[in-house]
Amino acid sequence: MMSSIGKEFMEKTKFQYLDRPDQSRNLPQPPLEMKYDASRPVKDLPGPENIKMRSFDLRQAIEGRRSIRMYSEEPLTIEELSYLLWITQGVVQVTQGATFRNVPSAGARHALETYLLINNVRDVPEGIYRFLAIENKLVEINMDPDIADRVMQSCLGQDFIRKSAVTFIWVADAYRMKWRYGERGYRYLHLDAGHACQNLYLSAGSLDCGVCAVAAFSDDQLNDLLELDGVNQFVIYIATVGKK
Repeated sequence: MMSSIGKEFMEKTKFQYLDRPDQSRNLPQPPLEMKYDASRPVKDLPGPENIKMRSFDLRQAIEGRRSIRMYSEEPLTIEELSYLLWITQGVVQVTQGATFRNVPSAGARHALETYLLINNVRDVPEGIYRFLAIENKLVEINMDPDIADRVMQSCLGQDFIRKSAVTFIWVADAYRMKWRYGERGYRYLHLDAGHACQNLYLSAGSLDCGVCAVAAFSDDQLNDLLELDGVNQFVIYIATVGKK
């Protein structure tokens, strides 16, 4: 029975089975960004107009792309972190019903939230943060001293997660996508995560950074660490970043 789950998912999410989504029922759309606890500390990030990075040839970036798991002890700067966030989820424009960003998304739903395990970023204390893309800020989520080790263990003990400068953890806000596309929206969530991760790979080269995408993790453990219910919001993809 278990061996047929993948096939069943692909079959039941075919376009021919698309049910009438909530958007067509005139139900209100979900927020463009997940809510957060406003009592938690928030840190401003440099605006994209203030970030200057060296030019990097696109062909060079594509042909030189590799998954790299070994990082130096050199920290990222907050400008470099802000640049990577801008490239992967940066908001170019906000309208009443959508955000337009630097990565493609089905129907401009942009149903991903970016969480960060910060280990080695200058002037940013270690811990887990969430990127507030519309506000261009970071909000603290979990600052426990052992949080990096717990995230590493949730990723099956892969120690390069603990040694990265920062680990990107993309979280899917399912209803933001399902509101328009119903059950087929689950396919689009995974596609969107791939778009964001590829932008991270290609942009990291201009910072002399390496990236390694990670799909091996304990869903339940990681969702618990990020205070997610695992059903409506859940971790979908991870990638580590660090100086070569």
